[in-house]
Amino acid sequence: MHITDILPAASPTLSFEFFPPRTAEAAGELEGALEQLAAWQPAFVSVTYGAGGTTRDRTQALVAKLRQNPAFAAIPHLTCVRHTEAEMMSLLEGYAAAGVSNLLALRGDLPTGAGPSPEGDFPHAADLVRFIRRFNERGSHPDPRGFGIGVAGFPEGHPATPNRMLEMDHLKAKIDAGADYICTQVFFDNHDFHDFRERCDLAGIRVPIIAGILPLSHPASLRRMAGLAGGSHYPARLQRAFQRAGEDAEAFRRVGIHHATTQCADLLDHGVAGIHFYTLNRAEPTMAVLSDLGLAPGRGW
Repeated sequence: MHITDILPAASPTLSFEFFPPRTAEAAGELEGALEQLAAWQPAFVSVTYGAGGTTRDRTQALVAKLRQNPAFAAIPHLTCVRHTEAEMMSLLEGYAAAGVSNLLALRGDLPTGAGPSPEGDFPHAADLVRFIRRFNERGSHPDPRGFGIGVAGFPEGHPATPNRMLEMDHLKAKIDAGADYICTQVFFDNHDFHDFRERCDLAGIRVPIIAGILPLSHPASLRRMAGLAGGSHYPARLQRAFQRAGEDAEAFRRVGIHHATTQCADLLDHGVAGIHFYTLNRAEPTMAVLSDLGLAPGRGW
């Protein structure tokens, strides 16, 4: 289903993100997560694309697998870095032929330790959005509207653009190029999201904005998010709660689930267009949040 048919729904959307597994063990864990999360009937799920296209084949394979299950409308990520127009055209043609309806267009990162490298034919995500729009205009997709296009938003600020006004200009350029919706990166303080949404409105950005939520359930996730480019901002109250949990793994999990649940409740109270869970290929933390919100499988917000 085209994203423009999904997002105008009366109630907020529920969606999940998965990444292509690297090992047989990881594939088994993902299989279990998919079986459990299918019952929640997400509006769509997204599939990540490794830095510099490093998971291209595995991303395509996971998208194909998800499309076999009617519970999952898969939205593949596409990234600019290291991609030529010919490569991107091949990807678009393949996804169109497979009946994929929507894409998430991102600038993307270079693989870790790759060093300086040509960025390819798409310097910015807006360039990729324009390329997809031109593909749509050719009428090469089974849906006459072509691909629905999502782009990323950064409530905590884009790590490569310290100037927050310039950052908003870049986001507006992606929308003007033809993006249909925004899915935000992870944030842990809802004040960042509410301010981001207000600044989008001031900039004339009128597309739906979906909030990205990660339920922290293990200390390794906390350290990993803090170590990413730009780092995640953890509000002091959350840090204090984790300090009280100390080395108790179950106490840490409860703190993380409670915080994500509180975030989601506040977002829903403030009319969020949708909530997108970064699952890390695990079902239990996301299901715990949904249950704590009073939801049950198959029943919407």
